[in-house]
Amino acid sequence: MIGFCTSPDFFRHQTGPAHPEQPDRLRAIFQAVRAAGLIDSPNPLPPLDIDFGPFPPAAFKLRELKPRAAELDAIVAIHPQSHIENIRKACRTGGPLEDADTVVCPESFNIALLAAGAGLTCCDAVMTGQVRRAFAAVRPPGHHAEPAAAMGFCLFANVAIAARYLQNRHNLARIAIVDFDVHHGNGTQAAFESDPSVLFISLHQHPGTCYPGTGYDTETGTGPGTGFTLNIPMLPHSQDADYMQAMHEKVLPRLDEFKPDFLLLSAGFDAHRDDPLASIRLTEDGFGDMTRALVSSAEKLCDGRIVSMLEGGYNLPALGRSVVRHLMEMRD
Repeated sequence: MIGFCTSPDFFRHQTGPAHPEQPDRLRAIFQAVRAAGLIDSPNPLPPLDIDFGPFPPAAFKLRELKPRAAELDAIVAIHPQSHIENIRKACRTGGPLEDADTVVCPESFNIALLAAGAGLTCCDAVMTGQVRRAFAAVRPPGHHAEPAAAMGFCLFANVAIAARYLQNRHNLARIAIVDFDVHHGNGTQAAFESDPSVLFISLHQHPGTCYPGTGYDTETGTGPGTGFTLNIPMLPHSQDADYMQAMHEKVLPRLDEFKPDFLLLSAGFDAHRDDPLASIRLTEDGFGDMTRALVSSAEKLCDGRIVSMLEGGYNLPALGRSVVRHLMEMRD
């Protein structure tokens, strides 16, 4: 059984009509998973005028999981209290945050807690056997949020919070994170760069050509964490075959060496060829192939345990189709 954790409450994080990280991203996903037959429940949000094209017949149904707000002790495990208070104040007053592209509204603080909490809900569901794997469709995203700085549309580091929660609450020793968002997960890297118990792997467009300008292959961690950060910069216009070559030559062998107890995915779909914010040329097949390879690795290494969390993806039809393909390849 594959879990699907989301909520129409994520629509309440309002960023303005011209902002790329818009509520309609969730509307597109809600609509696509139902169009694909993965969920039978009614769509809680008004549908968009999008034709996703034909989906193959669904061979399974997703189990819907209701997210909870993250407990503050889980947030504090990654972010200092001062950061939490800065976010709370900015949302209450309407900002500004230091990063002008990271927009908040009065609802954003509580919705960011819910986004982080969706990851914890998924982790609990997997660890207790309620589901085999799970995907959390959340916003705001998280992988750019550094321990003391909100940036890149991100307030709290959702996947990093989930990783530390798995260690603190479920007593797992080694957590691996694979981030295939087109942008480097600088926040996740900053949280764990000196920690050998968390392996962070990021495939992203080359930082010399893409936000946030970090993620060179020379960034491998610090101190005792040296060697536990693996950055794989991809040249602009890289395609499905290039990513799969990197997956087989670099990602999967490093996972084999590390032998994680649990695999977390920062699932950004903005490396799609139709996405407006970068220059990678992946298709839904590429996302499906990567997902299938990572599921196979998890089956071998950590009893198949995966939680995937939404990061980027800004072309709405491509996002909906890519998420459906990702979910179909997550199946048992």
